[in-house]
Amino acid sequence: MTGRRKGRGRDGGENEQYDPKDGPITFCGTKIGPYSQHVYIIPQATTNGSGDVSIRGFSSAAASASTNPVELNDSASFSGVVYDTVEEIRASIPVRSFFLSTSIDLRSLIDWNKANHIPPTSRMTNYAVLRFGDTNSNPHDLEASLSGSDYCYMVVFQYGSAVLFNIKDSDVDGYLKIIERHASGLLPEMRKDEYEVREIPNLQTWMEGGLDYIMLQYVNIDGIRTIGSVLGQSIALDYYVRQVDGMVAEFTDINRGMEKTGTFTMERKKLFQLVGKANSNLADVILKLGLFERSDIAWKDAKYAQIWEYLRDEFELTQRFQTLDFKLKFVEHNIRFLQEILQNRKSDFLEWLIIILIGAEILISVYDIAHRSAITSL
Repeated sequence: MTGRRKGRGRDGGENEQYDPKDGPITFCGTKIGPYSQHVYIIPQATTNGSGDVSIRGFSSAAASASTNPVELNDSASFSGVVYDTVEEIRASIPVRSFFLSTSIDLRSLIDWNKANHIPPTSRMTNYAVLRFGDTNSNPHDLEASLSGSDYCYMVVFQYGSAVLFNIKDSDVDGYLKIIERHASGLLPEMRKDEYEVREIPNLQTWMEGGLDYIMLQYVNIDGIRTIGSVLGQSIALDYYVRQVDGMVAEFTDINRGMEKTGTFTMERKKLFQLVGKANSNLADVILKLGLFERSDIAWKDAKYAQIWEYLRDEFELTQRFQTLDFKLKFVEHNIRFLQEILQNRKSDFLEWLIIILIGAEILISVYDIAHRSAITSL
C-alpha cells in the first residue's frame, strides 16, 4: 500500500532540552540543528525569562535559528514527519521496501556476502538477512539495539522484494545494486514504498502504532525479520495487483468493443497467454509470497506476533488479496466467455466445412451418373 499519509506522533511526553553546543542532530543522513535550514519555527514561538525559546510547532516558513537552547514542549516535525521529542528524532529508523525483480538467487547472494549474512533461526528459507556497517561491533550480537548504531540491514526475499533498514537515501542505490547482480526478471519500473520504525526504550507498552510508523521499545534482528516479512509481501502484492489491473483493463476494452460492434477479434494464442498470466499471478501470490503463512518468529514469541498482526492490518494485506481475488474472478469469467465464443467459431467453421464437403461429394456423384448415362445412350 503506497502513498500513506504521515501522521502525528504521541501527544505529550517529557520535555527535552537541546543545546546548540551539543552540535546538530543527524537524522536520515541530514544534519538538523539550530544552524540548519531545515528548522522551521512558527510565529507563536515564545521566549521565557532566561532567553530559552519554547517551540510549540513548526511551519513551512524558515525562521532564523536562535543560539539559545531550544526546548521542545510539544512536538517537532522534520521532513513531513511529526515527532514528540528530540529523543524520537534520534530513534527514528527509516525503512524502505522495493520490488525489483520476479526472482532473486539467495544462495548466490549469500555466497557473495558471507561476511554480512546473518544465519537464519527458523525453517523459513525464502529470505536472507544481510548486515553492513559498524565493523567494530560484535557481529554475533543479534540482540543489540539498532537505534544509535551504524548498522544497516537488508532483508532480501526470493520472490523479488528487498527491505532496507537504517540506510541513507544517498546509499540506497548502492545496496540495491548488490541485489540486482543476483536477480532475474528485473522490472522496467521498480516498485517502492517507505515506512518508519521508532525505537523508544521508555515506551510504556511494547509496541504502539501510528500513521505510517510503528514505535517499539527496541528493534533487534527478530523485529527486523518480522517487519521485513510484512513489508516485503506488501510491496510485492502491489506489483501483482497492478498486473491484474492491466488484465482487467484489457478485458474492459474488449467488452466495450463487443458492445459497439457485436463481435471481437482476438487470437486463441493471445487468450491462452492471458489465461497463463492470470493463473501464474495467483500462484505467485499464494505460494511464492506465502501470504497466508504466519512468520515462524511470530509463532514463537507473542511480542512479534503482535507486530506481525498489526502490520498486516496496517497494510491491509488480507483485504488487498480479497480485492485481487475478485479481480481475478472477473478475468476468469471473461476468459471462459471468450473461450466459448472461440470454440463456437471453430465449431461453426467445421460444420460449414462438412457441409461443403458433402455438397462437393453430391456434385461429383451427380456428374458421374450423368456421364455414365451419356455413355450408355451412345
